[in-house]
Amino acid sequence: MEAIAKTNTNAPKKQVLLFYCLECEELARKVAANSDLITLQSINWRSFEDGFPNLYINNAHDIRGQHVAFLASFSSPSVIFEQLSVIYALPRLFVASFSLVLPFFPTATFERMDEEGDVATAFTLARILSNIPISRGGPTSLVIYDIHALQERFYFGDHVLPLFETGIPLLKQRLRQLPDSDKIIIAFPDDGAWKRFHNLLDDFPTVREGDKRIVRIKEGNPAGCHVVIVDDLVQSGGTLIECQKVLAAHGAAKVSAYVTHGVFPKRSWERFTHKNDGNLSVSFQGSCICLFLDH
Repeated sequence: MEAIAKTNTNAPKKQVLLFYCLECEELARKVAANSDLITLQSINWRSFEDGFPNLYINNAHDIRGQHVAFLASFSSPSVIFEQLSVIYALPRLFVASFSLVLPFFPTATFERMDEEGDVATAFTLARILSNIPISRGGPTSLVIYDIHALQERFYFGDHVLPLFETGIPLLKQRLRQLPDSDKIIIAFPDDGAWKRFHNLLDDFPTVREGDKRIVRIKEGNPAGCHVVIVDDLVQSGGTLIECQKVLAAHGAAKVSAYVTHGVFPKRSWERFTHKNDGNLSVSFQGSCICLFLDH
């Protein structure tokens, strides 16, 4: 978020007015507490009796000529419409620039058609966001963390400028703090994760695993090492669990996992806790799932 306020290191640092959705309030307050350049703003998130949103942007006159950002969370279809209503309204208030921070792009895994009739909803959401009105300063800056496929950049139109960020630097910082940092190797659960992240983690040894449906060691030796599985997101956690079993069977001393986005529908995170009906066969050591952003 602070990167928005420091887009040019040679230019004066700019103050940013940060609006946020209800479920991002805690995150927004943490962000503002870590930067003197960010000032929180508020929105009245109300509903009419029929359930449709009744929204009000507080101090709308005061944001004219200011740099404005909105921290969004499209965690379910039920909250997208009300947030889009605000997102479309803010650039029209004569703001100097507008940035949308959408940490998790929820339809990113539906980015292609395998057969006629499939609907690529990643393209649909990208088109919706591409219609955000242009602000006084030009197109909207759209910040997304660890989007599933980098080629989705080309789904967006010219009214938005996608900026794809990553949580990997935070992971690397944490790994270097561990007491067994000299024994850490990185495992990728499939070729997609390897292509997405291996260049960002090239200062660590790696293990590549095979197809998600048939988990096997494709390259590398985990014996005696602390293996950290890295991927962009987790849904049910089945792939992580199968990878852990294979790595442990090949002699890994410890197995941990990092994902940027923990979706975990239907409380599937419980599969990784020791309260899992007494079944301790799923043995992740230390921090079981290291999440940068959860939902």
